[in-house]
Amino acid sequence: MITADHHTHTFVSTDSDQPMEGAIKAMKAKGLRTVCFTEHMDMDYPDGEFILDTADYLRRLNELRPQFPDMELLFGVELGLMDYLAPRLREYVRQWDFDFVIGSSHLVDGVDPYYPEYFAQYGDYNGILRYFESILANIAAFDDFDVYGHLDYVVRYSGAKSYRPADYADILDEILKKLVSMGKGIELNTAGLKYGLGWAHPHPEVLRRYRELGGEIITVGSDGHKAEHYAWEFDSAEDILRAAGFTHYTVFRKRKPEFVKI
Repeated sequence: MITADHHTHTFVSTDSDQPMEGAIKAMKAKGLRTVCFTEHMDMDYPDGEFILDTADYLRRLNELRPQFPDMELLFGVELGLMDYLAPRLREYVRQWDFDFVIGSSHLVDGVDPYYPEYFAQYGDYNGILRYFESILANIAAFDDFDVYGHLDYVVRYSGAKSYRPADYADILDEILKKLVSMGKGIELNTAGLKYGLGWAHPHPEVLRRYRELGGEIITVGSDGHKAEHYAWEFDSAEDILRAAGFTHYTVFRKRKPEFVKI
């Protein structure tokens, strides 16, 4: 049983209104023992929408820890990466004693694929390709993260049924080889199942390829923003990991990976 959710959001993130205390109670009720909050910090997101008040976030987390002595509450962050932000991101991460840092791509050329204008501009195939190109640029510029989040997030909002990782095999291999060489992991993000894609992020073919290339660091996260979405389909996550060749998942404490058998 997977007992750690390594990708969760609460009202501290702009796109959630879930109280932190309620989030902990919900995850405890679902059998989790370790919760890593990974609140959004997206510098240069339009209108400053996802700027995190990190001091207030940590204060609230520390206030709750004594109230839940049987739950491990970890201090994490989800960074929205863009290559030109690398110096600012490095300075930010140095300031805080995070347990875990997700690097994610939410913007490509200043536009979130969540919005229809992204695919109106690029089309499905090129929009997905451009997203992967941006990941390569991001990891060439910045390395102070632990795993790359929802590696194919972009397909949530494209013509996902036509998405075939084989069509992007070369660039996906570049990304995965680079991450492995950097000692970085990826996450199994079960929100893809919630969004009805038919798979969790990344696509099973990408997950298997990461394992074939020697990738070992794999966290499991629901990307939940409300109580009912935490630990989403974690029973299925075990099967997905095994099918991809994993015998474990990863928990981070103080930026150090620890493997947990499944």
